[in-house]
Amino acid sequence: MRKPGALFGLPLLVFLGAPATAHEVRPAYLDIRESEPDGFTVLWKVPAQGRMRLALDAHLPKQCVETAAPIRSFEGSAYLERRVVDCAGGLRNGEIVVDGLKATLTEALVRIEYQNGGSEVGRLMPEAPSFTAAGAQTSLEVARTYFLLGVEHIMLGFDHLIFVLALMLLLHDRFMLFKTITAFTVAHSITLAGASLGYFSLPQKPVEATIALSIAFVASELLKVRPNELRYSEACPWVIAFAFGLLHGFGFSGALKEIGLPQSDVPLSLLTFNLGVEAGQILFVTAALALAWAARAIIGFHPALARRAISYAIGTSAMLWFIPRIATMAI
Repeated sequence: MRKPGALFGLPLLVFLGAPATAHEVRPAYLDIRESEPDGFTVLWKVPAQGRMRLALDAHLPKQCVETAAPIRSFEGSAYLERRVVDCAGGLRNGEIVVDGLKATLTEALVRIEYQNGGSEVGRLMPEAPSFTAAGAQTSLEVARTYFLLGVEHIMLGFDHLIFVLALMLLLHDRFMLFKTITAFTVAHSITLAGASLGYFSLPQKPVEATIALSIAFVASELLKVRPNELRYSEACPWVIAFAFGLLHGFGFSGALKEIGLPQSDVPLSLLTFNLGVEAGQILFVTAALALAWAARAIIGFHPALARRAISYAIGTSAMLWFIPRIATMAI
């Protein structure tokens, strides 16, 4: 059977125009908690690099008045702003707006926790930068928000997708494709769950750098492919997928934590975020197979040359991600 791996040249072109950092577009996060009747503590978290942050500003409903001076700081890769406000009559039917979203590719997640134990989540996007507090929300609505965040994370996480693409290039048949993608899914689900629930953790910057190296490793294995000679990575790509999938799971958990979700939301957000990641991954694999089939049927190309060119492109992209990630570890 012909190796399907030689057919994935066209999908790769999409990623060559991706940002060199390959990071997903991190959302801003607005956490509002009712500490007393009509009194709220507010945390506004905006993605940042060094001392530069995205030009995003959160505006609470008009009836909300600050009762103390805001506290501003930079922590890690985020700008934080803490406020205490009094909102006469509460937040119900009040409009929350984030200015600046239309000028960015990111979005904002709003979470409100009420004193009576209720909570609600809103997802603000460039085309819909406002959210009206309802005072309550069903679990299904909360789950939907986190599911969409998971889909978005994997679809904009170019390094994760290129790793999946590189694995696909090693495959011999569709059954092996199923085993390999399943192994990757199981592995990153394990570390995503464990890290998100606090059972174990790894520093995020070294994880991101090592993820780039994992892509470079698979690219180097692709260059060593020889006719009638199966290397271990070709015969058992699911082992490679599982080993590196554990590492990629730490990357996914880091993204979930960077959103700033409170511990009380972890079980629900973990499940639906992970389901979203898997849905996005299935969409990508399906699209890659369809585009590869179309490219072979319409254009046609030499499989060996295509594999070699794609391998170099993947390896080069991986090192372009690895170098700045190593550099930021010293900051």
